[in-house]
Amino acid sequence: MTKILVIDDDPNVQRVLEYTLKQEGFEAVVAVDGADGLKQWQEAAPALILLDVSLPVLDGYEVAKRIRASEGGGAHVPIIMLTVDKDIEQKVRGLRAGADDTLVKPFHRAELVARMRSLLARFAPREGVALVGKPPLGRLLAFYGAKGGVGATTIAINAAIALHKETGRRVCLVDGALQFGDHRVFLDLGLDRKSIYDLVSAPSVDADLIKSVVVRHDSGIDLLLAPPSPEQGDSVTEAQMTTILAQLRGLYDYVIVDVEKRLGDLTLSTLDHADRIFVVMTADLSCLKNVRLVLEALGHVGYEQSRVKLVLNRSNAFTGISVQSAEGALKRTIEHKVTNEYRVAISAQNSGDPFMHSKADSPLGKELLEFARSIDKALGPNADKAAAAAS
Repeated sequence: MTKILVIDDDPNVQRVLEYTLKQEGFEAVVAVDGADGLKQWQEAAPALILLDVSLPVLDGYEVAKRIRASEGGGAHVPIIMLTVDKDIEQKVRGLRAGADDTLVKPFHRAELVARMRSLLARFAPREGVALVGKPPLGRLLAFYGAKGGVGATTIAINAAIALHKETGRRVCLVDGALQFGDHRVFLDLGLDRKSIYDLVSAPSVDADLIKSVVVRHDSGIDLLLAPPSPEQGDSVTEAQMTTILAQLRGLYDYVIVDVEKRLGDLTLSTLDHADRIFVVMTADLSCLKNVRLVLEALGHVGYEQSRVKLVLNRSNAFTGISVQSAEGALKRTIEHKVTNEYRVAISAQNSGDPFMHSKADSPLGKELLEFARSIDKALGPNADKAAAAAS
């Protein structure tokens, strides 16, 4: 049975947590102060710690710091800090001390259990020893919708899951539509989940802080969500986004950014650093006009054509414009095509469960797996070996 260490001096909280953990199939180990908590951590070897901020003898911040210092580069026990203070500075202080997540009392039982299970899955020992110790590839992929409604967000989300599912590589999906991002809706996540705003609100951004902010999806990918409100999204600067993406590239094999449609400084900065830019389109006149303008704009600022790939979504939908006609109008090849399977796509979108997670064996899922293979073939480690051999 999975052991959970509860470090809290309030008897009422202890009883509630013990009951909740027992009901969920966990074994609860209780410590009544910070010093006792450190002792129980060493003796019980818990899988996760629920740590109150305000403790006698040693407060929660000090307990977290000492645990992280003792762990060194070894195993990482996830810590959820429990506090009554909603202040952002206190939250950041907890993250800096080594907490992986923070919950403000009183909290709902379902939220606590969901966050616990997410952290347990994230830090559980993984199979696939061959990947352990290998430096991440650090590839950055940008998905840009030529206009609203072409399915760029759907393809970005499912491509991220497909890359992880097909290759086993570490993948982080970033919602780059910072003011009005849809990933929370498409992935059935609440407004309480952490976002990029938690990073830019901190004095500095490092790998440990990023690990505590990203959200693990059931499919195995990590998510860096857009802020829950437009004003928070508007506070993210170009320099901050550049720093965050650089940190993510040092942690993941593939960082996929679903960028906003306005070609402002922040979007262009992301595209500047991308190894591949996938322009998602449909075969209709207004979209073809936008694609042509986008390609011209990217060409004017010096982007190599080889970095920009076209993705024709709903390629089999009847629009009166064939694939060949679209390619002729754009004077270039459309590299990737995704067929129209409306029922699967819309059902997944409305349920918040991506089709690559729930229906990977569908024709649409198989196409995305093939898309993922083509990306990894072009940008994965074997591509580096092929390039080295060719030179």
